[in-house]
Amino acid sequence: MSLERRYQNVEDFAKAARRRLPKIFADYIDGGSFSETTLRRNRDGFDHYTLRQRVLAPLDPKPDLSVTAAGRSSRLPFGPGPVGFLGLYRKDGDIAVARAAARAGIPFVLSTFSINGLGTIGKAAGAAPDFQLYLDEDPAVNAEHLEACRNHGVERIFLTVDTAITSVRERDVKNGFRSVDRMTPGLFWQFARRPSWSLNLLRSGFPEVELVRGRAEFGRGAMAQAGNLSRRLDKNLTWDTVAELRKAWSGQLFIKGISDPEDAALARGAGIDGIVLSNHGGRQLDHGRSTVSMIPEVRDALGPSAALFVDSGFRRGSDVIKAIALGADYVLMGRPFAWAVAAEGEAGVNHLIQLLEREIEITLNLMGLSSIDELRRAGTEVLRP
Repeated sequence: MSLERRYQNVEDFAKAARRRLPKIFADYIDGGSFSETTLRRNRDGFDHYTLRQRVLAPLDPKPDLSVTAAGRSSRLPFGPGPVGFLGLYRKDGDIAVARAAARAGIPFVLSTFSINGLGTIGKAAGAAPDFQLYLDEDPAVNAEHLEACRNHGVERIFLTVDTAITSVRERDVKNGFRSVDRMTPGLFWQFARRPSWSLNLLRSGFPEVELVRGRAEFGRGAMAQAGNLSRRLDKNLTWDTVAELRKAWSGQLFIKGISDPEDAALARGAGIDGIVLSNHGGRQLDHGRSTVSMIPEVRDALGPSAALFVDSGFRRGSDVIKAIALGADYVLMGRPFAWAVAAEGEAGVNHLIQLLEREIEITLNLMGLSSIDELRRAGTEVLRP
């Protein structure tokens, strides 16, 4: 059966990915913190807004979905956000997502926790990715990361600030993710039960995180490196940290992990180019609000000059439309791209992008709109509570 018939939406990819992946990785992608209440609220938040249907309007059957945010254009109003360890879900998974994004004319954000590094990704995709920066407790390591970004042509950095305190993700604790640094009988059994994944990924040995490969303090193998990278995150991030990074980095700087209007107002005065309104996909503070519900007040606090990106919980084209109508400039998606590449590799990511693009086109036309610009101008007039 063709991809077009097998996969009609994001959840189809998620189901296939769960069947293919060892439980330790499927749960890592799926899981949230503690009771996973924020994780659920991220999805439920979209149901608080309905879309206004208009008919008999002159329409372009191929709506213009292009956007410009923070001075950069994208053919579509969404793109793959940073997801750690894409190369563990399928061999060279991060390369596959980067290539598909480049082909679609949308930016790709590479995680610090990616298997392949900046140079490898840039060469494979034909363009430098954006980079999600986690700050290490050692300033020298951070300086090396920034230098690598400069050397490989990175234009935009996303400083992630909501993980200095790592929350408890109970699924990961049960599975030993970030605490298992060697093969155990249980892990061996999980891998043995997923022969397709094992044959694809393990033929050349267990992968490593290229960014820290060969550095003894981070260990060997992606599992050990994941734990050490997490344990070494700078626990003392403040607005002074942002100011110091702003001085050190001349390219675009976004703060990822803002989820309160007061913090958005502080960001406005920090000399940054934009923020990502994010609760880390429900993986940090439990019992928080959905990000989509916070867009209007965060937009007001941030002001019109800085870019407002948003992530967490996005699964449908209509979700993207609601976010932009509420005041967001761009949407980042994490889990959907992880599921797509785990399920079907680069072909799956291509198909996912096409599915979401078509959902947005059809939904805009049914709303009597022919472009994202029209949607932005209409704003909340196209929504009903």
